[in-house]
Amino acid sequence: MTVVPEPHSSPFSENTADVIVVGAGPGSATAYHLAKSGLDVLLLEKTEFPREKVCGDGLTPRATKQLVAMGIDISEEAGWLRNKGLRIIGGGMRLQLDWPDLASFPDYGLVRKRDDFDEQLARQAQKAGARLYERCNVGAPIIDDRTGRITGVHAKLGEEKREVTFHAPLVVAADGNSTRLSLAMGLHRREDRPMGVAVRTYFESPRHEDDYLESWLELWDRRGPGEDRLLPGYGWIFGMGDGTSNVGLGVLNTSDSFKELDWREVLKAWCASMPEDWGYTPDNMTGPIRGAALPMAFNRQPHYTKGLLLVGDAGGLVNPFNGEGIAYAMESGQIAADVIVQAHARSTPAGREMALQRYPRVLKDTYGGYYTLGRAFVKLIGNPKVMKIAAQRGLTHPMLMKFTLKLLANLTDPTGGDAMDRIINGLSKVAPKA
Repeated sequence: MTVVPEPHSSPFSENTADVIVVGAGPGSATAYHLAKSGLDVLLLEKTEFPREKVCGDGLTPRATKQLVAMGIDISEEAGWLRNKGLRIIGGGMRLQLDWPDLASFPDYGLVRKRDDFDEQLARQAQKAGARLYERCNVGAPIIDDRTGRITGVHAKLGEEKREVTFHAPLVVAADGNSTRLSLAMGLHRREDRPMGVAVRTYFESPRHEDDYLESWLELWDRRGPGEDRLLPGYGWIFGMGDGTSNVGLGVLNTSDSFKELDWREVLKAWCASMPEDWGYTPDNMTGPIRGAALPMAFNRQPHYTKGLLLVGDAGGLVNPFNGEGIAYAMESGQIAADVIVQAHARSTPAGREMALQRYPRVLKDTYGGYYTLGRAFVKLIGNPKVMKIAAQRGLTHPMLMKFTLKLLANLTDPTGGDAMDRIINGLSKVAPKA
């Protein structure tokens, strides 16, 4: 068995810690929970806050729960906009669904711009004791030639790009879909797992104070002559509460249209089809259209190897049902932190390694079956005919849509829930945890 090096003992040098976390997005939750448990943590962020990141900016109750767990002030006075649920539009129907009443999750979601959201998490990790380095561009891992384990990272720091090295017996890759650190450790993306793309922009709009997230299940391409084409994706409109709306679309790679279309142009055409008084016009656009990849359903594995743990997008933890990534990045960060803390307390290298090997198993027990169901769902809706039928017939059955909302948002009580919860939990338990 490969063993974990001895933890460092105090006092720490400036560039040495118990754990290095690479990426101060939602993965900052990892650093927060580690620091709260008394470990010395280096949190390395390649950019400087505030910084923009492509996102829908809408948070479900699942993500809200994680913010509460970090002690972040999520009041309206602190700049957060609450939402009551999801408004679904499609098949000529319009259905408004409140978030479910559950013991395990709050009954509201939140909205906050991503350029400010990530900084909230990183600063909270700092308050807990994590040492944050901004403008710290991490490059190659430092590998122990004898064991093959990662023992730190090389980086370029500050405006002058000063070369530095940081050392720790454990490193967490929270560096997003690109995750250069994982690639350098030989962990490549699985081509058999779904990948999505999110494309969004902002408009000044009178709809900015909408207290429901809005999802359009039918995304039509009405450009040019010929028959309109239903595309394999969905559109969203999220009011930001600051005079603007976040308007975007999510697309899956399971369709023939994925590579052939310019999705920025599709977004422009979709916005042009909206009522003029909503303000989704080029003149009201407050920023460029930007896009980002959505790595789904454990598309990079293993989630622990040779001293490296993957959290969030680096490990492909985006929910394949709805494209949500923030909640799962924060949750996996908390799970990773719990495993690391327990490993750190072991008295032998073999014991520490045994504890760390538990991390991928916990992830699969937590999400594996649900993500397997999600992969099947992705294949189905990749067919525009299936998507059209689902939108037209499903929205006429409110009870069915309440079930669908719980399924897509992964919002159930694990014990003592209603019949819908028991069905979803049961399906997730029997599905293979691949």
